[in-house]
Amino acid sequence: MASSLVSNTNQVHFASVLAMDNSEMVSMFEALVSSGLNGFLGCMSEISETALIEFYENASVRDDKVVSTVQGKLLEISEEVFARTFQLPVEGLIDISEVPKDLIFDARTEFSLTGEQLTTSCKKRELKIEYRLLNDIVAKSITVKAGSFDAVTHERFLLMTAIFGGVSVNWGRFLFKISRIW
Repeated sequence: MASSLVSNTNQVHFASVLAMDNSEMVSMFEALVSSGLNGFLGCMSEISETALIEFYENASVRDDKVVSTVQGKLLEISEEVFARTFQLPVEGLIDISEVPKDLIFDARTEFSLTGEQLTTSCKKRELKIEYRLLNDIVAKSITVKAGSFDAVTHERFLLMTAIFGGVSVNWGRFLFKISRIW
């Protein structure tokens, strides 16, 4: 599983994408920067895939820390260390289902390719191109779920809405919880 995480994640080179000649795409990436996820999404893979696989094969959760060994060395990662390492915000929503309903309503139109209201669980082809890309980033790098990336799940839609709407999210806690269940 860890091997597929390495090959399926998306990394974003923010300097390049913010210089694009497409205002809608730049706006979407600026929303990602404003969300505080740029330290996490812009992190270039300097970790050996073999070491990462070993880390996940040996990992367990003890006392709210991810504990593992790599090459015989003990590693403990707390939520605070994780958030600090990736420069993630630690204030804001912890439960993504608390995204304000008015933002969800606005996003259903904003994300729509046709301008008509979308359902919060829709097909990727129904989204404007910049939000198709945002869906892929959320699916592959934030929620790290396996399966079809053509379906926009309700959880991904809420995450995309939070990013689009500038909702403050405790990304440190949100992403650390996910890292504990890999």
